[in-house]
Amino acid sequence: MSATTVRVGIILAIAAGLLAGCSNEDKTERNPATTPMGHTFVSIGVEGHQIPGGGPMTLTFAEGKITASSGCNTATGTVDLAEGILHVDTLASTLMACPDERSQADSWQENVLTSLPKWRLDDATLTLTGKDTTVTLLDKKVVQPDQPLIGTTWIVSALLTPGAQIRSQTLDEVKPTLTIAPDGAVSGSAGCNRMTGHATATPAGNGSDVTFQIGTTKTMCAPEIMEVEQAVLKALDGRTTATIDADILTLRNTNGFGLTLRAA
Repeated sequence: MSATTVRVGIILAIAAGLLAGCSNEDKTERNPATTPMGHTFVSIGVEGHQIPGGGPMTLTFAEGKITASSGCNTATGTVDLAEGILHVDTLASTLMACPDERSQADSWQENVLTSLPKWRLDDATLTLTGKDTTVTLLDKKVVQPDQPLIGTTWIVSALLTPGAQIRSQTLDEVKPTLTIAPDGAVSGSAGCNRMTGHATATPAGNGSDVTFQIGTTKTMCAPEIMEVEQAVLKALDGRTTATIDADILTLRNTNGFGLTLRAA
């Protein structure tokens, strides 16, 4: 083998190594960074301006959106996590009146989220660092593992329509409930009337498909209570998709309606 052939072989080997290195670097750059998307976090500490009323702040990241609550109303909007900065567009919020210091929680929350805070995720800990406030949050599944669908008593906290999430004072007062027994028997209250019936649950993706067959007693209540009841029954009419995040159950019906419920 000539010296020229040896030199060519060495050059080709070095070139191949450089190409491989570039390829590995490209793959590394294309690998997505860990983000909060798909998780819910609950505040465990605040430095600077404290949450009026004590909070906690709860943030849910899903499908490019953020849902936030800090003790009063719930706000939802689109979110961009690029370059380690939390970019939040205009947030649509529920409009409940809250007592005492909690009435200022919404303003505190908006100030934090719209201040372009830096975010950092270390394992299950999310840190938001804003201009005047730093919030430390922990993945809700660490704080509180998922409750079981079957055997848990669930209280309706919000009504879901094709275009909105609805909370109201009437809903908070009547507290509709839902319990599915191990044999599939359903019990609870739709708001005015007692519910009975049956539910069939089968695993599906990250949740379950649950098909309801519900009947009720026939008492008439005030119009605003009956309105809540009709919304609950519409959500429980037939097939739904159930997902659980810690102590929160979300039911979405194929008819476009649904419920958000919390474990009792």
